[in-house]
Amino acid sequence: MPPSGSRNTNINNRSWQLLPGLVLLGLIAMPVTGQAIEIDAPKIVLDGIPFEISVSGVPAGDEVTLRLGGDAFRAVASEASVASFSDLTAAAGAAANITATAGSESVSTSLRVLPGWISLMPAFLAIAVALLIRNVVPALLLGLWLGSTALVGFTPLGALKGLLDVFTVFIVDALANPDHAAIILFTMMIGGMVGIITRNGGMASIVKVVVSKAKTAIGGQVSVWLMGLMIFFDDYANTLVVGNTARSVTDHLRISREKLAYIVDSTAAPVVCLALVTTWIGYQVSLIDQAMTDIDGLAGMTAYSMFLHSIPYSFYPILAVLFVLAVASSGRDMGPMYTAEVRARGGDVEAHSGDAMPAMDGDTLEAKPDVPMRPVNAFLPILVLIVALAAGMFITGEGETLTDIVGSADPYTAMMWASFIGALVAAGLSVGQKILSAHETVDAWYGGARATLFGMIVLILAWSMSAVTSDLNAKGYLISILGDSLPVALVPAVVFVLAAITAFSTGTSWGTMGILLPLVLPLTWAVMTVSGVADASGMHIMYSAIACVLAGAVWGDHCSPISDTTVLSSIASGCDHIEHVRTQLPYALLVGIVAIGIGTIPAGYGVPPWVSLIVGGAILLSVLRFFGRRADESVN
Repeated sequence: MPPSGSRNTNINNRSWQLLPGLVLLGLIAMPVTGQAIEIDAPKIVLDGIPFEISVSGVPAGDEVTLRLGGDAFRAVASEASVASFSDLTAAAGAAANITATAGSESVSTSLRVLPGWISLMPAFLAIAVALLIRNVVPALLLGLWLGSTALVGFTPLGALKGLLDVFTVFIVDALANPDHAAIILFTMMIGGMVGIITRNGGMASIVKVVVSKAKTAIGGQVSVWLMGLMIFFDDYANTLVVGNTARSVTDHLRISREKLAYIVDSTAAPVVCLALVTTWIGYQVSLIDQAMTDIDGLAGMTAYSMFLHSIPYSFYPILAVLFVLAVASSGRDMGPMYTAEVRARGGDVEAHSGDAMPAMDGDTLEAKPDVPMRPVNAFLPILVLIVALAAGMFITGEGETLTDIVGSADPYTAMMWASFIGALVAAGLSVGQKILSAHETVDAWYGGARATLFGMIVLILAWSMSAVTSDLNAKGYLISILGDSLPVALVPAVVFVLAAITAFSTGTSWGTMGILLPLVLPLTWAVMTVSGVADASGMHIMYSAIACVLAGAVWGDHCSPISDTTVLSSIASGCDHIEHVRTQLPYALLVGIVAIGIGTIPAGYGVPPWVSLIVGGAILLSVLRFFGRRADESVN
């Protein structure tokens, strides 16, 4: 038995060993007397632009004092233990130190104050670089880098961290958003469906059935126009399938390659821009949804319903499609197109500059050789897609009326269901009829999905740009400088021109939408607020502004010689590219001028869009009637 002294020593040793644990437990059990309150402030603030600060962790009902520079503000904490301070301002160059005090507790932080114009530089840099190098991806990346650097500080280390934040913060956040992921998957899935029904011969068979019925030049042109309407779900598919398939028929009917390219081009993007189930719709709705995030007055509306309301104000796409029909059905042409048609009626359907060539964009864009031409292989997947989308909107929506159901529906879920089912039906038809093997079907799906990759990259960068401009409070700065000076009725017209210039210079309608929509919607709402029409009475301005970004982008894309769809139209139609641009430009300019002068501007002053469409259509028909001539009569 050890002596008692030894036992005491052991007990003492164990007590010392337990002491750190007891101290830790004591610390945990003690009430926190340090800084329990927290300040939630913007990453940066702009010179003279109002901002908000909230202080959390304050017992409900307690008063909080906020000191900003030399000014003091007081607020009472809500039941959520948050005290909010709004309409705060700070001056650039002045100390923007913040101290919040609640009882005996206080916490301090500091704010970086930047000149207001800095908030617009990311978007302006993106536009300028896109115009300069005619590529929207590096332009958006540079804009993102500038914006991200502005948020952390204009220092060498800040520039490096800003560059890394572009990928690790903004792009990651854009991809992590469930709605964004749904849009990406939907677009890839519908692109894959297009690839399958192209490869299995379904789309080509539809074109051949319709076009083969034409016996005259007028009939041939109207048939091509009809095909442009039927292949409404993707502009690339429309251009490549219709152009390549109809070319032999239009050559036989002595229709110029320039006319074929014009009809193909003018029924591609304009139709896809208006249709409800397309490879564009997810992209457009997502951009609108992102732009609506910070607009409290639109909280009760969905992005999809905003898009639906904007369609009647898409004057250029609607009038462009109708004008193509007028030209095709009347046999009348003007300017360079008339000269090309006279040449074609004489037996020479193409210009001889040596640049014309058929589309050669990989075998996934063409029907597999020797496949049976069965229109059902395209009709059925498209029909299933449309029905599934309608069913999805009905299932996810609520309300008594169709408007209520559509307005409250979850378009992302509906589009996901529809595109997945449509792709499965297309694949099942191809494999079940042994037109394509399972391996060939997967390759066809991949080929179609791959065609959407560029758009998805642009979309992700656009989402990221929207987040950057939001953090920089570009909306607040735009409100401060334009809210009082820009007439609210002219906002859509200004947006249309800006979108057209950007698309013309960059050659991409998607890039234009991605750059402008995040800025245009907050600006439009701000001007509406200042003008006192930020309610139901002024929503036509918002609908028209949305439509003008989309329509202006399509117009600029139509007129641009570097546009992807313009180039593809030339290639698919076997038309000299410069001749296509030269013959199409007068028609596009005519329709664009009528669209903005008779449609967009009057709509801003409250003229119903259907009135503008009727008047605009009548003007276009009159111009064609009095200035157009029939090539057949000239030849005879």
